[in-house]
Amino acid sequence: MRTRTSRSVVIGVDSSTQSTKAVAVDTATGELLAVGRAPHTVTGEGGARESDPEEWWTALTTAVRAAVRDAGVPAAAVTGLAVAGQQHGLVTLGADGRPLRPALLWNDTRSAPQAAALAAGLGGLHGPKSWLERTGSVPVASMTSAKWQWLREHEPALAAAVAGVRLPHDYLTERLTGHAVTDPGDASGTGWYGKGGGSGSGDAYDPEILDLLAIDPALLPAVAPSGATRVGTLTAAAAEALGLPRTVAVAAGTGDNMAAAVGLGLGGAGLLDHPVVSLGTSGTVFAATRTRPADPGLAGFAATDGTYLPLGCTLNCTLAVDRFAALLGLDREDTVPGGDAGVVVLPYLDGERTPDLPHAAGLVTGLRHTTDPRAILGAAYEGAAFTVLRALDGLLAACGLDLTDSAVRDRPLRLIGGGARGKTWTDTVRRLSGRPLIVPAAAELVALGAAALAGGAVTGEDPVALARGWGTGAGELLPPLPRSTETWDRIAGVLTAASPVLLR
Repeated sequence: MRTRTSRSVVIGVDSSTQSTKAVAVDTATGELLAVGRAPHTVTGEGGARESDPEEWWTALTTAVRAAVRDAGVPAAAVTGLAVAGQQHGLVTLGADGRPLRPALLWNDTRSAPQAAALAAGLGGLHGPKSWLERTGSVPVASMTSAKWQWLREHEPALAAAVAGVRLPHDYLTERLTGHAVTDPGDASGTGWYGKGGGSGSGDAYDPEILDLLAIDPALLPAVAPSGATRVGTLTAAAAEALGLPRTVAVAAGTGDNMAAAVGLGLGGAGLLDHPVVSLGTSGTVFAATRTRPADPGLAGFAATDGTYLPLGCTLNCTLAVDRFAALLGLDREDTVPGGDAGVVVLPYLDGERTPDLPHAAGLVTGLRHTTDPRAILGAAYEGAAFTVLRALDGLLAACGLDLTDSAVRDRPLRLIGGGARGKTWTDTVRRLSGRPLIVPAAAELVALGAAALAGGAVTGEDPVALARGWGTGAGELLPPLPRSTETWDRIAGVLTAASPVLLR
């Protein structure tokens, strides 16, 4: 392999629920030189979902080493690194800086009662409206504040011993640099950060909420101005583990959804009010906007560049559909085109976040002796896509857009995530949305967004502008299909009828 000696290379890390991916990118051109990968382990039953943060670190070092090796560049060519991580996870550190227990992940639903108590007005906060005004979001089971409450109630001795509270990307950035730091984007998903939205609006940790949760502010990382802020260089131990020089600049990093937005060129220096649908372990719909969101059905996140990133998130997406395929003994693409008019699947195998049904189980209705198993799988796709797309109108309204305006109604959806590579997924989204799709050619948008943050830390450029220049959000335009209102209405009717009794 030819060694590329003249390049300046940045590394972007995507530490997701199931694995770590690290991309090596030419800083000047955005050329993707290599991708390294390493798996994670997720454990837990009955709503519990946990991972060992030490395994994330091991996976990061493995993936980064593989990316640098396969890129064919000398270690000295690497100038910057940033981490994007799965949001909301609760990492609790002891006095030695090491985890006291496995991290509670975003899709751990055991904290649903604590979320409900917080949202109802625990401690004098006057219900959902107060939470929206203070943080932009109403607490749900996925958010870090609810998980911290669960820990206090179920493991009080351990909670009392906690010397540091981190999000997954915070933990990894601290392992890299020795500095406890986060960014506005990931911090906005905790439930204890807000009062303004984007990083330029005077956001901070909310002292009243921290007091309510009995969190000493000293337990939390400092908040950098943006995810591209240079927070330090590699420690000696991190440099040795990665096989890189200590001079590598490390950016603050951000959450995975915020990094995906950067990779797509969404933000103040790029596209605003353009919706994105991500089909992965979770399903999400989001957009970068300058309008501060206030919708209880959305997470009112900050973006990492000073804009906002309202987001709707579902717990059950590609993994749930793959589980239906396995139960039926089918390949994931073995569906009846267009589904079957009599079958509805609500694939809420892990409970659900949007709609807020944390204790729900999967529901199948409309079966007959003549039902083709492939129709059931097709209905699982439809149920998962419906759940994601149902949040789209709320998202666009939160951006301050007129839903009756044809320019808004016909605006393309950018489709990303693993599901965007599947024909059945893309066809299902086109049928249920009636919108054109843009499917970016780049597969690792979270890692590429992190690489742009690293590039910003090295060069001082705006990371969104950098990603736009790299062209990481470019892709194929798929024309719309006629919208299947019959399918949409059928699923909506089942969800409405089942929610009061079968999904609680």
